Amino acid sequence: MPDTNPDNIEVHRAIARAVAAHGIDTMFGLLGDANLFIGNDFTRHCGGTFVPSTHESGAVMMALGYGLVSGKTGVATITHGPALSNAATALIEGSKGNVPMVLLCGDTPAADRDGAQNIPQRAMVSATGAGFEQLRCPSTAATDVATAFKRARIERRPIVLNMPRDFMWQSAPYSELVYPSHIPCNDIAMGRDLENAIGILAAAKRPLVLAGRGAVGARTELVELAARLDAPLATTLKAKSLFQGEDYNLGVFGTLSTPAAVEAILAADCILSFGAGMNMFTASKGAFFDNKRIIQIDAYTAEVGRRVQPDAGLVGDPLPVAKTLLHWLDEAEIPPSRFTDELDAKALRAPHPVAQKPEAEGFVGQPKALITLNNAIPDNRIFASDGGRFMGEAWCRIDVQKPQDFVYTVNTGAIGMGMGHAIGAACAKRDRPTVLVTGDGGFMMGGLAEFSTALRENLDLIVIICNDQAYGAEYVQFTDRQMDPAISEFNWPSFAKVAIAMGGQGVSVGSDDDLEVAVAAIKSRKGPLLIDLRLDPATVPRMEF
Repeated sequence: MPDTNPDNIEVHRAIARAVAAHGIDTMFGLLGDANLFIGNDFTRHCGGTFVPSTHESGAVMMALGYGLVSGKTGVATITHGPALSNAATALIEGSKGNVPMVLLCGDTPAADRDGAQNIPQRAMVSATGAGFEQLRCPSTAATDVATAFKRARIERRPIVLNMPRDFMWQSAPYSELVYPSHIPCNDIAMGRDLENAIGILAAAKRPLVLAGRGAVGARTELVELAARLDAPLATTLKAKSLFQGEDYNLGVFGTLSTPAAVEAILAADCILSFGAGMNMFTASKGAFFDNKRIIQIDAYTAEVGRRVQPDAGLVGDPLPVAKTLLHWLDEAEIPPSRFTDELDAKALRAPHPVAQKPEAEGFVGQPKALITLNNAIPDNRIFASDGGRFMGEAWCRIDVQKPQDFVYTVNTGAIGMGMGHAIGAACAKRDRPTVLVTGDGGFMMGGLAEFSTALRENLDLIVIICNDQAYGAEYVQFTDRQMDPAISEFNWPSFAKVAIAMGGQGVSVGSDDDLEVAVAAIKSRKGPLLIDLRLDPATVPRMEF
C-alpha cells in the first residue's frame, strides 16, 4: 500500500522506509512495543521480508550471518531494556568479528524513569564494543538511519540505533538519504616502507604468501604474485578455500595446518601477509612467526601491527598493493626464490590424517562421520560452525568452495552462536543448502529455540550435532587431571526425536548403518534436517588451539 502523504509521515514508517532505501530487503527481529510498527511497515509498505526470531540474541546473530554471506549490511530490530541485554553477547561477537550491521533498538521514553524496561542503553551498548547512534528527534529519522549505516560500513562493527518509543507515532517531513559508500584507498605511496618490503622480498629465500578474509577480492593478483616469487600460498581460517585448486596451496596457516603445511611454514623465512589479523591461532601461538621477516598489508591502518610488529607494514587495499609489489619485483629484476622446488604438491593436497580409534558400541567416530556427511552434502553449501571442542575437526572436514561460504562464529569464544548465524546465512542464499555443525551444549544453549525459526522459514538447513553428552572442553580438563567429569556430563533428550516433534526431520547416528541413513536423509531432505552424531566423550579428537 503506498503512503498517502509521503512528505509527512510517522517516525516508524520513516525508519522502515529509510532502511529499505539502503537496499535492505530482509530484516530479522523480535517485536515489542517499541519496534513492532517498524517491522510491520517494512513488510507492508516497503516490500521487505521480516524474519522473526525466538530470542533477541538470535535476531542479531541472524543479521550477522546474513551480512557475512550476502555482503550487505545485516539489519535486526528489537525492543528496549531486557531485549538489549539479551542481545549483548551477539553484539560482542559482531564487534570482535568486525561485522557491519545495524540494530534498530527501541528505548524507554526519557520521561518514564520508573519503566520496568528502562536501563542505561548507551552504557550497555558501549560495553559490547558496538557503536551507539541516537535517534535525535522525529525530523532526523532518515539522517540518523543513514548515519548508522555509514558508521557500520566505516567502523566495521554493529551500530545500535537507539529509538525512543514515544517518537514512533509522531509525524515529521521525510526525505530519503543514503550516504555514499566509503572504501579504503586503492593506492599506496612510494616510501620507505614499500622500499623496505621490496628489499625483504629480494633477500628472502623461502617466502610465503598469506591471505586473510580482508584479501578475498585479490585472489588472482595474489596467485600471480606468489608465482612470481615462486612462493607457496596459505590462508587464515576465515579465508578458508581461497586458493583451492592451486598446486602449492598450504591450506589454513596456523593451528589447523596439515603436517605437510607445517613443514613448509617452518621452513619459510618470510611471510607476506594480506588482509590477515595475525592472531595467536594463525601464529600457532607464535611458533609460525619465529625467525621470519614479516610484511603486513591491510586496508585498515589500525590492523597493521595490531598483534604482531611487522618488519614492513603497508596500508592499502590488497589488490593494488599486490600489483605494486609485482611491478617493483620486475623493475628490480629480483629472481624467483625457487622455494616451491623444495615442496611436494601432492603431499600438500593430503587432508588431515584420521586417527584410527575403536569406538564403543552406540557411538561413531567424529572424523569419519564428518567426512562421510561432507561428501554427501552438495558442494555449493554454506558452512557455519558453532564453538566447542568439536570445532577443529569440523573446520578441517567440512569443505566450502570459497571463503564467503564459511561463517565463523567464535570471535568471542562463546558457544550457542551458530544457529542464529546459520539461519541468517540460509536466508541470504535460499537457493543453496546451509550446514551448521554444532555441539550438543551449544545447540541446547542457542540452537534448539531457533530451530523453530528454521522450520517456520522452511530453510534448506542441515544441522549436524557433535553430541558427546558433555561440555567437552570441561570434560577434558577433568579427565586430564584424573578427576571425575560427572558434573560436565549431560543426559540430553534425543535431538533427532525433538526435531521430528517440532515438525522437522531427524536422524540419530550411533553406527555406520545409521550414517548411511543420514546420507540418504540428506539426499531426500525437504526442509530443516537434524543429524545427531553420538560421540564417545573419551575418544573425540583433541586439537590444540
